[in-house]
Amino acid sequence: MPSPGVRVMFKRKLSKNPSIDTLIGAKTRINGDVEFAGGLHLDGYINGNVSGQPGTGASLSVSEHGGIEGSVVVPNIVLNGIVKGDIDAAERVELGEKARVLGNVRYSVIETAVGAQINGKMIHRANLGAGEGDAGPTDEPPL
Repeated sequence: MPSPGVRVMFKRKLSKNPSIDTLIGAKTRINGDVEFAGGLHLDGYINGNVSGQPGTGASLSVSEHGGIEGSVVVPNIVLNGIVKGDIDAAERVELGEKARVLGNVRYSVIETAVGAQINGKMIHRANLGAGEGDAGPTDEPPL
């Protein structure tokens, strides 16, 4: 609890450490797409698209030495390396101070550290309710 007279402006929620099921080492380079479930930690380089199994809470962490050249579609990503491609995260994006994104970022929740760079659009995922977003026919005349 802060001492009297001290106002707490931000209460940071500590990230839970996701379990790592797969580790790609710093001296490993993969040419091709990678699909995974669970937790994937990348210290190496992937030249291809990376996708985590939807609905499983799959998480990808990329260290400051890791990199991906391709699109990334995962529910959760913690990035401190580089991604040359678009990121689509259904749940959460965390960008560390050395994170570099050369592409668009689609997110529900995003946290960026001072120093993180995004060279592209940031697109917030709206939580659509049932039936919302459908472009079906209506009886209303066009404007």
